[in-house]
Amino acid sequence: TVKVHALDQVAPVADAIKQTLEHNHKKKDYDIVVPLELLKRAEDTKRIFNIVLGSIAAISLLVGGIGIMNIMLASVTERTREIGIRRALGARRHDIILQFLVETVLLAGAGGILGVLLGVAIPFIVTWTAGMPTIITLWSPLLAFTISALVGVVFGIYPALRAAQMDPVEALRHE
Repeated sequence: TVKVHALDQVAPVADAIKQTLEHNHKKKDYDIVVPLELLKRAEDTKRIFNIVLGSIAAISLLVGGIGIMNIMLASVTERTREIGIRRALGARRHDIILQFLVETVLLAGAGGILGVLLGVAIPFIVTWTAGMPTIITLWSPLLAFTISALVGVVFGIYPALRAAQMDPVEALRHE
């Protein structure tokens, strides 16, 4: 067993020991385990795992956002006459945009609340059934809900703008 006094000495000392053993042993009948190397490999694996999970989450958010946008575009199409009536009675484009953005954020917020509830319940179930301790930080559910609301706003802007840009006369003629 060789002891080093500083962390930055581990790699050079390990290399020196490996070279000495390779020089003195023709056949590799030994094994050197450097815990620092194992730790670095574990950190690299964790980083790759986080990147993969982050990518999956980003794709899920994109798909969910597109779904919300499609629902809101269908809602705008179905409510063309209502939009025309509101515009004819004096509603400004800003009012129409605000109406559809609020609806989109409520839709995304409801999904966010359900997601947060599931995201908090599942670790408790895992802890209870498998006996594996799980930790939920306070900021995680708050961040998840905030991202959900932001996805609602971002993907709700286009349908809201489309509703606000309708010509009131054409919208009233729509059947």
